[in-house]
Amino acid sequence: MEKFKDEVSKVIFFSLPALLLGFLTTKTAYAMGTGGGQQGGGIAGFLPLIAIVVIFYFLLIRPQTKRQREHKTLLTTLRKGDKVVTNSGMYGTIVGMDDKENKVVLKVAENVKIEFLKSSIAGRVETGE
Repeated sequence: MEKFKDEVSKVIFFSLPALLLGFLTTKTAYAMGTGGGQQGGGIAGFLPLIAIVVIFYFLLIRPQTKRQREHKTLLTTLRKGDKVVTNSGMYGTIVGMDDKENKVVLKVAENVKIEFLKSSIAGRVETGE
């Protein structure tokens, strides 16, 4: 379902400017062909621009800020013993944390511990137990 939403968003995102451009050029051509009609003004001239800003907000800005907020809450709720995956794709278990230096120590194998920046944790891994 998420893939379907992404595809629909892409279609809307890439086709909307073409539709708006077609609308604007048609209106301009009609106004030029009438031979001296009055120019439209006021807020009607800004409606396409306002529509583009609103669409950008709902398709790009709002989802990104939501993901950032979720990632921030994930980082604040990490505890020792949590199984996590890093941005590089490395799986491990948290064995130590240093909030002052923003570091996390992950145990990736027996007797192998690696330090990561806390912000490089991509997510918590759910165990199937």
